[in-house]
Amino acid sequence: MAQAEELAAREVEPGVCALCGRPLGAKVEWHHLVPKSEGGRVTAPVHPICHRTIHALVSNKDLAGEYADVDALRARPDVQRYLRWIADKPPDFHAPTRRSRGE
Repeated sequence: MAQAEELAAREVEPGVCALCGRPLGAKVEWHHLVPKSEGGRVTAPVHPICHRTIHALVSNKDLAGEYADVDALRARPDVQRYLRWIADKPPDFHAPTRRSRGE
């Protein structure tokens, strides 16, 4: 396992979403910190809406590179904007997810 992937996996608190930090709800998905297609095996629990947002904003190539670390992912301006928006939503909140305009 890659060192960055190991560090990112240790940073995830049990019972909370690895991306937004809100408590997990009834539905939980497991995000591969490095995509399976890029050889990743370590997963982290996320809300379904957070999982869709990650993949709508960041390519698998970038997730395998500089954004394999959850903190680096959270530092992206588009992800920060999402995190501010989702912060006060309930754990099982659902809304349509749109791909970024750059795609």
